[in-house]
Amino acid sequence: MAEIALTDAMRDALAEVFTTRAFAMIATASKDGVPDMTFKGSMMVWDGEHLAYWERALGTTLRNMQENPNVCVMLTNFTNRTFYKWWGVAECLGEGELRQQVMDRTVAAELDRDPERRGYAIVIRVDKVSELGKITMERGA
Repeated sequence: MAEIALTDAMRDALAEVFTTRAFAMIATASKDGVPDMTFKGSMMVWDGEHLAYWERALGTTLRNMQENPNVCVMLTNFTNRTFYKWWGVAECLGEGELRQQVMDRTVAAELDRDPERRGYAIVIRVDKVSELGKITMERGA
């Protein structure tokens, strides 16, 4: 099994979320283990080991990640049968240079919904990846 090395195919699949019938979702849980899932249109491959997105809702998902940073992101594209899951640990950035860098790479349609730019940059260190239900990468494996 490979170490974590996010691929161009993953980058392209996430980039298509706004233009195809693909869906990116993030699953979080509160400190008490209460689960939540929601769609995230700005999810992107940040680098070879991280995903990132702009969190503009400032609700349950953000609160859960601040209490419990363990997350799972799922991408589903039924049109071309692309299915990925990424497990990892989220960092919530309300200020700083990395927050600005994520904002600079966020799709305009997402930023348009946050005109005051109150959102957080979320950077997720990926620890495990599955494709079509099979684990293909895992940190330390």
